[in-house]
Amino acid sequence: MPDVLQWISMTLRAVTAHVATMAGIGLPVLVPAAPASALLMPAAPAPAAAALVATAWVAEARAADAGPQRVCRIGDRRLTELSGLVATASGYVVVNDGSDDPAARKIFYLNGKCAVTRTVSYPSRPRDTEDMGLAADGTLWVADIGDNGENRTTVALWRLAPGAKKPQLFRLSYPDGPHDAEALLLDPGGTPIVVTKTIATAGVYVPASPLRAGKVTPLRRAGSVSLPVTTTSNPFSFPGRLVVTGGAVSPDDRHAVLRTYADAFEFDVSGGDVIGAITEGKPRQIALPDEPQGESVTYTADGTALLTVSEGTDPWLLRYGLPSRPAISKSPSASPSPSHSRSPSPTAAATARNVGFPAGALITGGVLLLAAGALLGVLILRRRR
Repeated sequence: MPDVLQWISMTLRAVTAHVATMAGIGLPVLVPAAPASALLMPAAPAPAAAALVATAWVAEARAADAGPQRVCRIGDRRLTELSGLVATASGYVVVNDGSDDPAARKIFYLNGKCAVTRTVSYPSRPRDTEDMGLAADGTLWVADIGDNGENRTTVALWRLAPGAKKPQLFRLSYPDGPHDAEALLLDPGGTPIVVTKTIATAGVYVPASPLRAGKVTPLRRAGSVSLPVTTTSNPFSFPGRLVVTGGAVSPDDRHAVLRTYADAFEFDVSGGDVIGAITEGKPRQIALPDEPQGESVTYTADGTALLTVSEGTDPWLLRYGLPSRPAISKSPSASPSPSHSRSPSPTAAATARNVGFPAGALITGGVLLLAAGALLGVLILRRRR
């Protein structure tokens, strides 16, 4: 299929999925299924279709007043596929996604000027590391959860305890088949929360039992997330606004953030219930316009801003200011490890997000579907002539 037709078909599928999800109905997918990675087709080949879908369900924009601030540039040639990022008191920690270069398959520690100061190697080869989280006790978690082809029987978490020389591997399995995922959050008790990259409605999963090295721990579905759709410019246009590519929890555990290729969405967290916040809460939008391929997000060490970085050569670490809040000043304290921490409550785990869906938005979505379908038909007829 030519690029134009492929893009329109995938966009039509995305709009259908989003409208159906938010309306609470089970509409069929109107075009052949495609993996989320294939959906991310640059918008340039189909400006007409982009114009049609760009007016769909728009959230209130709360972008930083002056745009992002460039913090420092990451010039190390091993760091060109950055997907995970956390901030520390002395700098940053980053990981690449599934790299074929052994030199890039490490955990990289950076100073405040984005220069690499040390690295930590994995004891075995990771498959596709996509995100990171830093627990209150200083334990670093690396989420080896990427699965573009959705064919992995297990995914994994790597745990690097403070002072440890190598991370420890914990394998996980989904209860409902493989998923591609790029976002990891940690609740205040240290429980890892995986958010999938499913189009329009992301699944939220947590371990169903304590993590055990050398064993496969089953995950259980704890809910779902449907983020508002915006008009924020990004390299992948409308599809880039529908998939979650990263997540983080603030150092004081009072906020959580999920990002797409276009925006970040911050949720207020009450009583440490991160799952309840992201599945039921109303987020604030922070636009992240035109990042080359933004798949990472974290909070600054003081919690007053978001940090992001994109894949590519010599990427900039960017800082986005958040609504006024006091700076956090706390040292890492002892906290139960995720293998002994409490699991999210059954109530939170069983509750799906209840998204209000105005009739006008449903009508608009239907019109967009008809228009996109008509455009697809016209292009197909033209191609047949």
